[in-house]
Amino acid sequence: MTDFLLELLSEEIPARMQAKARADLERLFTEQLAAAGLKAGATTVWSTPRRLALIASDLPLETEAVNEEAKGPPEGAPDQAIDGFCRKNGVTREQLELRDVKGRATWFAVINKPGRATRDVLADAIPAIIRAFPWPKSMRWGDASLSTESLRWVRPLGGIVAILGDDLVECEIDGIESGYETVGHRFHHSVRPEPVEGHLAKDASTSSARTEIGRITIGDAGDYAEKLRACHVIVDHEERQNIIRDGAARAAADAGLQLVEDEGLVIENAGLTEWPVPLLGRFDPAFLDVPEEVIQLTARVNQKYFICRDKQGALAPSFVCTANIAASDGGKAIIAGNEKVLAARLSDAKFFWELDQKTKLEDHAKKLRNIVFHEKLGTVADKVERVAKLAEWLVSLEGNGFYQSSPGDTFHREVSEAARLCKADLVTEMVGEFPELQGLMGGYYAEKEGLPAEVSHAIRDHYKPVGQGDEVPTDPVTVAVSLADKLDTLGAFFGVDLPPTGSKDPFALRRAALGVVSLIQQNLLRIPLETAIANSQDWLVESRDGLTMSGGTLLDFLADRLKVQQREAGVRHDLIDAVFALGGEDDLVRLLARVKALQAFVETPDGVNLLAGYKRASNILKKEGGTSAPAEAGAHLPTSEPDATVRDGPLPAQGNNILSYTPEKAEKALIDALDAAQPQVTAAIEAEAFEQAMTALAALRGPIDRFFEDVTVNDDDSDKREARLALLARFRNAVHQVADFSQIEG
Repeated sequence: MTDFLLELLSEEIPARMQAKARADLERLFTEQLAAAGLKAGATTVWSTPRRLALIASDLPLETEAVNEEAKGPPEGAPDQAIDGFCRKNGVTREQLELRDVKGRATWFAVINKPGRATRDVLADAIPAIIRAFPWPKSMRWGDASLSTESLRWVRPLGGIVAILGDDLVECEIDGIESGYETVGHRFHHSVRPEPVEGHLAKDASTSSARTEIGRITIGDAGDYAEKLRACHVIVDHEERQNIIRDGAARAAADAGLQLVEDEGLVIENAGLTEWPVPLLGRFDPAFLDVPEEVIQLTARVNQKYFICRDKQGALAPSFVCTANIAASDGGKAIIAGNEKVLAARLSDAKFFWELDQKTKLEDHAKKLRNIVFHEKLGTVADKVERVAKLAEWLVSLEGNGFYQSSPGDTFHREVSEAARLCKADLVTEMVGEFPELQGLMGGYYAEKEGLPAEVSHAIRDHYKPVGQGDEVPTDPVTVAVSLADKLDTLGAFFGVDLPPTGSKDPFALRRAALGVVSLIQQNLLRIPLETAIANSQDWLVESRDGLTMSGGTLLDFLADRLKVQQREAGVRHDLIDAVFALGGEDDLVRLLARVKALQAFVETPDGVNLLAGYKRASNILKKEGGTSAPAEAGAHLPTSEPDATVRDGPLPAQGNNILSYTPEKAEKALIDALDAAQPQVTAAIEAEAFEQAMTALAALRGPIDRFFEDVTVNDDDSDKREARLALLARFRNAVHQVADFSQIEG
């Protein structure tokens, strides 16, 4: 057994691509080994900005010999069939054997594959891995790039190190030959590093590396990492992440500050450096007049800096950058350069901040007429007007879950103003520079303008929630604007037949639907969604001459999103289907209350047995002419109450006095139980007391069990059979008052 080292050296690999590249390299390597019948004891994959490296341990020196058999055509088959079989398996006719297969002579090919040197397997595997590598973006380079057949890599590939044990695995691809040599740090070259705290620098004198300017000769997989370390390259990406994470926190703490943790930034900086050195810099406190989110984005997105807070939790005029070199002056020049760059960035941000405030949001909003929302849906200004109308309608609904308002009162005015200004910041200079700040900057500008806090908060937060787990607004003005915005987006795109398809969702409609569900559920809003969507689409048609709505399946789409959201809360999707199947339910608060009561019920013994009884009754009804047969006009539905009405419509009732027979004891007990339960279920559902409705249904469990035990439904007497089928239909319909139990699994 021996170890294998593979390094693929290139120009700088984007940090965002390195994690997937490591996984792809390990996967492709494992697949190549498996195809040859090899398996490594363990595989380690590292990455730096300039290289991907893989070490596979405990590889055998050769593959095992393999004997394989392949069944071919029978004796006497056409020559073409036999010759084709031989070509497929790499044998001649003389090598075929005749064997008896169920009394018929059949040709077999016996293929003996001798063991193969692992070094030869790897020599073939390496070019195959490189050519098959699935970079998200790749390039060709040099003179060879004139051909579409030339090698593609994320950045120009410059070298291959491939060593099995201490032997070179010779391979070549596009003129790049494997070898023992790699390169060290781009700037440090072969200079022996000074020990840097956190880098665990080791005495390079113990290394047998032959070093030239920037070149390193690798002996085997065992000395690879330490020879690179001796030349200022930490090849282990996780070690670099630890150095950055700990070093940045220490640099801030040494200055009496607290680092704002940012794991994504740790990973990104580790992907940008081979010898990371965190350094603390500062900026002019005057820039703190700019909103801190702007400073954070400027530092993080543009410069990859960490930000700091003081002991009181306020943003501090300090940052931590990550150098890629242990500078001889302790990093003073690097810090000064980064401070200068950040100051320029923050000066631009401060200029935008002050310039935007010279124009009122109301005037900014007028410019939305020049921005197309979608070619079929008009401008952003058109959308804003629809959102305002829908928000005003939502808060005017009786029992809406907000508090009901009417035009002219303060709440109604605030909702209207917030809705009409919610997109105004899209035309500001700051949002043009940082699109991530839309909404947030509008809130800041509204606050500076002296608008009510409820209005500024609604403008700031109306995009929320932006995903599963995000904060859900609860302020009534914010909720009204946020819900209206998302409902309009959904209604508009579904109305013009642009729903999500498969994995594609260019207009983020799934996110909008989850937002609608979360807002309604969190705030217990009693909104008739079907009417809300229809109103939004009507206003869209009014504003767009010639536009017609396609209808779409928006409520089904919202139901699917509800299932996704509720799955994490432990709510069964089949129960949501069971309630939706009743039809006419677009109040999500009422629907979820019914679902939760139903879930609690079906998990009890009464619920389990009642479900079994329901399914047995439904199966009998299906076999006897379909589910609608017992509810046809003229069908007799046994009851103790005259003029009974069920879900399928009024059925002529017949009490005991007009039955042509005396009902059996279990039959009479079920009739009486239904007489008692049905009005209780109806009243409980009307009062939205769904637990009480389930309790009333539970009273049917015993009677339906005894009915099936003691009563023959398909009696030879047609009057008895018809009456008992009608009784089962009545039982089924009573259950359907709560949910369509046919949708429930189990």
